[in-house]
Order: sequence, then structure tokens, then C-alpha cells
Amino acid sequence: MMNKKTGRILRSLSGFYDVQTDSGIISCRGRGHLRRGQDVPLTGDMVEITVEKGKGMVERILPRKNHFIRPAVANVDVLVIFAASVNPITEPFLIDRVAAIAGDQEVPVVLCVNKCDLDPAVNLTRIYKNAGFTVIQTSAETGEGVEELRGAIAGKLAAFTGNSGVGKSSILNRLCPELGLATGEVSEKLGRGRHTTRHVELYKLGEDTYVADTPGFSSFDTDQMEVILKENLQYAFPDFGDYIGTCQFHDCSHRKGPGCAVTAAVGEGRIERTRYDSYLRLYEKAALIKEWELK
Repeated sequence: MMNKKTGRILRSLSGFYDVQTDSGIISCRGRGHLRRGQDVPLTGDMVEITVEKGKGMVERILPRKNHFIRPAVANVDVLVIFAASVNPITEPFLIDRVAAIAGDQEVPVVLCVNKCDLDPAVNLTRIYKNAGFTVIQTSAETGEGVEELRGAIAGKLAAFTGNSGVGKSSILNRLCPELGLATGEVSEKLGRGRHTTRHVELYKLGEDTYVADTPGFSSFDTDQMEVILKENLQYAFPDFGDYIGTCQFHDCSHRKGPGCAVTAAVGEGRIERTRYDSYLRLYEKAALIKEWELK
């Protein structure tokens, strides 16, 4: 007898999907039209499945409120970006690229400055607090900030992302020690970590709280991330918000034009220089993309 159920994909791996339903986790394949189409099921998706003789089949993906290419996850309530000022050092551009992608989809961002027992990352903390982000300083070693982070993600589907070796899995082990996730050492020579997380998987931390641990990335991987249309990019930088619409020209791109309120704010220190530099780099990439190419 075939049963129909609705559930959430906890893990997607090699064409198999572990779906959390009201009767437990069911391993499923996807219907052919899902495997061949553009709408491939993602971790975090709510789906309709059929179950026959203990085997499941994903029939349909329910409407998403958002989804990301990297990390490959859907229906995110908050994106937690991990960074550090000690091996591996996080480039601000990596943070800004991911934060802009989240901002373009109106997903709130929390910056988790990890390894603060080794380096408090005063500069990173200042930059992003000034830019209006929620910033939490954490240490997997001492437990500092872990409960604050737990409160920030309570009742939400949170995706953890950041450069390799920055400590996402270590913090997740602090949040839920019984997970016992593998963690990797950081190469002192290369200044980056090993990719201990190979796929996106949701872990349940409490009632209605899920965390997606995602593979780490390097600066080379940013080319695989979403590109935002240049017309929309300014809105993906929340620290530009007070100045958008107040420039001399209504179609100001906030680069070289006269009477630009954004560049004036940068010059006066009201917008952080590194944030503006990231905007210029992203604008240059976005200017090469036409809207029809994203469809």
C-alpha cells in the first residue's frame, strides 16, 4: 500500500534524500522529472513523498521561501557566517560576498567571529557591527558565545557557512555534543582547513531548531556563488540603506558619479572602506551579467 507524506529533507547525497516525517526519517529517491529538471531537491526543502514497502520517493518540492546555490540549502531563516582573525584568516570580501547573497534574498545574517580565545578579531567585529550586523564572538575551545549563538538561532533553520577550517563543525559540536562531528586541523603553511564537511546536512538542535552544516569554501570558490544583478546590489548592503535615494542622480551606481551619498559616507567613515571595496568588486562582476542569463 502506498502512503503519502510531507516532510523536510535533512540530507541530500548522491541522489538519495533523508526526509524527516511525522513517522520518522525515510530514505527516498527523487522522481525522474526532479533529477532532470532545474528544481533539484535541496537540504531544507519541504517535500511531498510517497512510501511503499518502506521505500520513499520524492514526488514534489513544496514552495520555497528562498534557496541558495552555495551552500546548497533551502528555506533558510538565518545565515550564520563564520569568520576568524587567526589561522585561517578570513578575508572581509568572503564575508561580504556571502552576506550580499543573503541580503539579496532578505535572509538575516549573523556574523560569528570564532577562535576569539586566540584572537579577539577586534577589527572584524568593529567593521560588521558598524555595518549593522549581529556579531557574536565565539570560541569552541572555551565555549564563549555559544549560548548567545544558541539564542540567536532558536526556533529557526540556520545555515552555518564560512571558509574552511574556521570552526563551524567545532561550534556545532559545542551546541550539541552528542553529534560528534569530525573536525579538521588547519594547515599552518597554507592557512586553510581541510573540508571535513562534504555535504549539506540538517541537525536538529531542539524544538523547531535546525542547523545546516555546510562544506567550507575558499576565495577561489566565490566564483561558483550566485551573482546579483548590478541594479539590485546596493540593496544587498544594509549599511548603504540610509543613503540610497539621496544621491544627486537617481540612477547613481555609487562608484564615480558626482553627488553620491554613499561615497561621501565612505569618505567620512560612516561606511567601512572594506565594505565599499567589496561592493565595487561585486559590481564589476555583476556588470558582466545580463538579467536573461539568470533565467
